[in-house]
Amino acid sequence: MVYLTRIERFNAAHKLWVSEWSDEKNLEVFGKCANKNWHGHNYSLHVTVKGVPDPVTGFIFDAKKLGKLVRDIVTDKLDHSNLNLDVDFIPENLQPTTENLIVLIWKELEPHIKGCKLHRLKLVETDTIYAEYFGE
Repeated sequence: MVYLTRIERFNAAHKLWVSEWSDEKNLEVFGKCANKNWHGHNYSLHVTVKGVPDPVTGFIFDAKKLGKLVRDIVTDKLDHSNLNLDVDFIPENLQPTTENLIVLIWKELEPHIKGCKLHRLKLVETDTIYAEYFGE
């Protein structure tokens, strides 16, 4: 089994906030992420597929086509967006955390991966925070 990873990047703003909570509790739980005027991140999305290389091309999945697929299905929708308001596949009542985003991204991408299997997504939010998801 061979694993191939393509990395795509996007920039987006969000706010973590529970409207039923007081301002103080939101700030206590979410810190800077509860900024009423939003805040942004420069995300990196690592998409890993697995499979057996084609005997003619040597590809599991053409990396250029994988990049285009990821951009068309996911990152073009996320890039320079407000994750709380602008993205059709993020439910209105769901906190746009890295953990929630990675599961939603998997659901968007997985049906479009043909000829191999989506193995892992890694979504890097900052230099010190990222989430991984294996479709479980």
